[in-house]
Amino acid sequence: MIERKFVDQNFKEFLIQEYIASELSRCGLSHIKLQKTPLGEKIIIYASRPGLIVGRKGANINKLTKDLKRIFGLENPQIEISEIENIFLDSQVVADMIAMSLERFGTAKFKGVGHKMMSDSMNAGAHGIEILISGKIPGARAKRWRFYQGYLKKCGDIASTGVKTAFAYAQLKTGTIGIRVKIMPPEVKLETIRLREEIEAEEKAKEEEKNKKLEEEKKAAEEAKKKREAKEGKEGKTEEKKEKKSSKEKADKTEKKPEEAKKAKEESKEEKAEEVAGESPEESEKEEDGEEK
Repeated sequence: MIERKFVDQNFKEFLIQEYIASELSRCGLSHIKLQKTPLGEKIIIYASRPGLIVGRKGANINKLTKDLKRIFGLENPQIEISEIENIFLDSQVVADMIAMSLERFGTAKFKGVGHKMMSDSMNAGAHGIEILISGKIPGARAKRWRFYQGYLKKCGDIASTGVKTAFAYAQLKTGTIGIRVKIMPPEVKLETIRLREEIEAEEKAKEEEKNKKLEEEKKAAEEAKKKREAKEGKEGKTEEKKEKKSSKEKADKTEKKPEEAKKAKEESKEEKAEEVAGESPEESEKEEDGEEK
């Protein structure tokens, strides 16, 4: 039956994904996609550390290809590796990192690990994150610890399609610790977030317009000040010219006064000489006779 064929195909893909995940558990594996092509099966592996998957001179990826051929009977598996841009926005990578940290440092620092991963995801741009750690942590009694920050949808279509959910397990001396991580990435657009962004954009535009007006007023004030200073400078220059001209005229007058006096004196002398020269000889003889008498 056709339905049975589809079920078998999906079950086979699930087994392939489980096998690859178990083999590449320490390589920052996010998720795996399987595609059918005319050349064979194409397997796309999304991971944060693709260098570990490839291995030295491609040894790890060649071994994985041979195992997939031998175990699952794939004819020509083509493995493609894609690197994750931001590891703190991928829920599976974050869950694996928490599990590795708990196995490495124990239960003493589980709160620090949870808060650090939460702050890193929020700083990366996530709308919200929720981390649940369940098990015998930190004591012998089983508890559940919840780390929550931001805005996270719990129901509706966005909660099932937009929120990324992942699970991981850490094996400790006290037992198995379960980890569940939910992250709402920044690609998800909600109505409340859209309204908030519009309000922020309007406020930003108003602030920019206000700053622009202030700058224009400042420029206008500076231009008016420059014009006033230029006008005052011109007036000062004209006054200085006038003062220089008047002082020069005064100096010329003071210089001309002794010359005019000297000239007038010389003219008076010349007039007297002319008068003396213009007297008649009879008058001079009379004067001489009068003097003799």
